Amino acid sequence: MTTNAANNNGEAELKAQLDRLGALRQAIAQAIVGQDDVVEQLLIGLLAGGHCLLEGVPGLGKTLLVRSLGQALELQFRRVQFTPDLMPSDILGTELLEEDHGTGHRHFRFQPGPIFTNLLLADELNRTPPKTQAALLEAMQERTVSYAGVTHTLPSPFFVLATQNPLEQAGTYPLPEAQLDRFLLHIRVGYPSEREEHDILQQTTGAHSAQVPRVMGGEDVLALQARVREVHLADDLLLWITRLVRASRPDEGGLAEVRQWVKWGAGPRAGQSLVLAAKARALLHGRFAATREDIAALAAPVMRHRLLLSFAAEAENKSADDVIAALLRGVPLPGA
Repeated sequence: MTTNAANNNGEAELKAQLDRLGALRQAIAQAIVGQDDVVEQLLIGLLAGGHCLLEGVPGLGKTLLVRSLGQALELQFRRVQFTPDLMPSDILGTELLEEDHGTGHRHFRFQPGPIFTNLLLADELNRTPPKTQAALLEAMQERTVSYAGVTHTLPSPFFVLATQNPLEQAGTYPLPEAQLDRFLLHIRVGYPSEREEHDILQQTTGAHSAQVPRVMGGEDVLALQARVREVHLADDLLLWITRLVRASRPDEGGLAEVRQWVKWGAGPRAGQSLVLAAKARALLHGRFAATREDIAALAAPVMRHRLLLSFAAEAENKSADDVIAALLRGVPLPGA
């Protein structure tokens, strides 16, 4: 009886968590028209406990999407607009010299920067110099900030959503591949359909602005992140992910497209990210076991920023997504 009661409580708790996920998607939809795939990938990044990089031309609602997520979550939310004159201390924090007026004693006090939050919107990350980019990305990886020999731990959960304009635009500082690897997902934001664009114009030019309700708190996010790691991934799927990642490396032989178009392939972190992202997508869809479709749907967002293409690929106008499509076609599922 005790075991049955515990199982029932566990099922009820899981159902409540999944219901909150559904409410979160509905809350974001109050402000965001369309972009279903982008919203889903953003939530997958949140559930998997990783950071996301959103890329698209200006005016596609990247900042609004992230702000809407922050409004729907009962978490501390901050936004930093990255500019060419932004310094690392503007993000991480600095020490202030204070004086005790009673004793005249002076001492330094660390003043935390905007990175000490749960949800950080790093807007137009590629418009700030490499020194400032590196300071943010190091904190993302370590989840700590070291200043004057003292280590300060960032809040939990800690989630960075960075936006960038396409790199061919003027006035940008492309992120190095080693720093891009610290993002779980690279999400492409495309133009809306005609119907979606019509609805955007109608919704954003009226007298009433959309209100995003708060539906989930920090404890809920941490519980869901822990639940993601409990999602089942079959051994054959784990082996498939391993082979997909390894096949992206030209020195591993294999596919002709990889040998021709790829200079450097994805590292082991890509496999870790794909496993967690597939599990998170399964949970987001109300399943407690990941499938081949989960992996295929997330292979591009997970791997596109982890491949360094060759000159031949650029000459043939091939993208990282073309390589990943070839991998999905050419690497068979074990036992299939």
